[in-house]
Amino acid sequence: MSEAIAAHVHDGDLVAIEGFTHLISFAAGHEIIRQGRRDLTLARLTPDLVYDQMVAAGCARKLIFSWLGNPGVGSLHAIRRAIQGGGLELEEYSHFGMVGRYVAGAAHLPFYPLRSYAGSDLPAANPLIQWVASPYAPGDDVAVVPALNPDVTIIHAQRADAEGNVQVWGLVGVQREAALAAERVIAVVEELVDTEVIRADPDRTLLPGVAVTAVCVEHYGAHPSFAQGYYDRDNAFYRAWDPISRDPAQLEAWLDEWVRGVPDRSAYLDKLGPETVAALRPKPRPSGSVDYGEYS
Repeated sequence: MSEAIAAHVHDGDLVAIEGFTHLISFAAGHEIIRQGRRDLTLARLTPDLVYDQMVAAGCARKLIFSWLGNPGVGSLHAIRRAIQGGGLELEEYSHFGMVGRYVAGAAHLPFYPLRSYAGSDLPAANPLIQWVASPYAPGDDVAVVPALNPDVTIIHAQRADAEGNVQVWGLVGVQREAALAAERVIAVVEELVDTEVIRADPDRTLLPGVAVTAVCVEHYGAHPSFAQGYYDRDNAFYRAWDPISRDPAQLEAWLDEWVRGVPDRSAYLDKLGPETVAALRPKPRPSGSVDYGEYS
């Protein structure tokens, strides 16, 4: 992880750490903080604790986002303070608007059309949301959002092989589109498996190896979010974050202890403790299997 962030995340980059409630790469966010990156533009549907921590650590100058908050708890107070203090630029879209931006970026299109901004206040708040006339139906105007092409997209996934073929199951979110729109892609995975494991179950492949720049193995790298089949969401952590985030001194102490004070994710897990780690592990519930057939 340390080598991947050092090589592929630079000061001033547009960075997308995606994963919709599921598979959020906190391990990568923490390594970016440890390496002291600055002036980043952070893109993400539903920025949650990982971006609150990165903004508090001084990594970001701008957010491109749709809905931000501590899900089920309340505000992200470090981000709130940065906005109120004039230290964080915002560019806001709806969830579908962000999806459209990544889809256009992945398809090398200049923009993505959508109807869901009709009656919304967001076009008034964001001048990048524009309206164009349909070439097929005179008088029918549709909203458009510009393509989004991150310098680097970071995703978390259950597994990959050494060739960079990445597999995900459970909530996929917009990780594929964000990755295919990016110049560089870092895939953080729970485990590295043989290529034969990937080939035996091809429908779970989210990204082919040709689209992935680097693969990092980080067990529990998405904690406190969850990885389907590997560990549950740590809801107690999300609740505990609220008073930490409200108090700048307490938040800085947390970053010093849990991010800057540990060298890597392994040390973070040791500090989290084996009881917490074990309590988040679900009971096994394997899926069924299908027959792809053997063709000559």
